[in-house]
Amino acid sequence: MSAQFDLGEIKRRMQGAIQALKHELGGLRTGRASAALLEPVMVDAYGQSMPINQVATISVPESRALAVQVWDKGMVGAVDRAIRDANLGLSPTVEGQILRIRIPELNEQRRKELVKLAHKYAEESRVAVRHVRRDGMDVLKKQVKDKAISEDEEKRHETEVQKATDATISEIDTVLAAKEKEIMQV
Repeated sequence: MSAQFDLGEIKRRMQGAIQALKHELGGLRTGRASAALLEPVMVDAYGQSMPINQVATISVPESRALAVQVWDKGMVGAVDRAIRDANLGLSPTVEGQILRIRIPELNEQRRKELVKLAHKYAEESRVAVRHVRRDGMDVLKKQVKDKAISEDEEKRHETEVQKATDATISEIDTVLAAKEKEIMQV
């Protein structure tokens, strides 16, 4: 039995590419504080490496600052070290069990680098969407070859897949444009 064509599954996979893009773009530092900035930070805690959100609470008290409330007093040094070693360009100030992090203003060159990186992430998402489209088209071609569907049905489904692809790529471009605007704002 050949694989079944499922437009809903194709659209779901395309949305997955958009979600991945949003996650990647969320980690880009735009000069504005965001708890997502610290997501990649791994802390050596209790003999293993764990995400920072498993040993502390991250909050955004103001637009250019983060506060990291460490739950265990003994882990403050490890969290401080992990943030400094994560190559994010952030330097926490320790105040008891709270680490305060000021988000520095970005210079023009760094903003342009971030925009290039955002474009790279968007292109990777577009490629992922095209791969999903190709997979859907391959399933349709196989079903026609196996005489499971007619050529007319194949053409109709190909049009639906192409419309879903175009809509998804348009959404990727919209997400990218919003992030680019956010990065370039002074």
